[in-house]
Amino acid sequence: MFRLATEQSLLEAFRPKDRSRVELPPGLSFPLVVHHTLTWAHPAGGRVFLVFAVPKGVPTGIAFDTNGTGPAVPHMCDWCHQTGLGTGVSLLSARLDAKRTLGVHICSDLGCQRKLEDEADRSGTSPLPALEALIERMARFARDGLKIDLTGAGR
Repeated sequence: MFRLATEQSLLEAFRPKDRSRVELPPGLSFPLVVHHTLTWAHPAGGRVFLVFAVPKGVPTGIAFDTNGTGPAVPHMCDWCHQTGLGTGVSLLSARLDAKRTLGVHICSDLGCQRKLEDEADRSGTSPLPALEALIERMARFARDGLKIDLTGAGR
């Protein structure tokens, strides 16, 4: 769980090169207490945004470009391991630098947390182990792929 006190603190969760691309959802009020993840889509489409935090880390934001929908065949989300058609699971990409992007097949709406909580509710189990694994997969993509320091140093 983490707290975002102001709009500025939310924007500071993103890398400086991504901040100009972030458009906050209308009606967002602060302070925000986020239990695991905060996600939203750009109002005009084309981008989705994720903010999460690892234990003892700072909130970390990733701005993803949506790359259209995939074929209407089942795909599995690399993060929550739920399956969906090309409209539900697709290739989302984040900028690595000015010339390169890094992609990952994940839930198009970044609804992994909701899906894992729904699955746990249906099975009568706790969602916490699955949510902790989800945050670790997100962290691995940010840390290893995008080279984001999850402690906040250098942001």
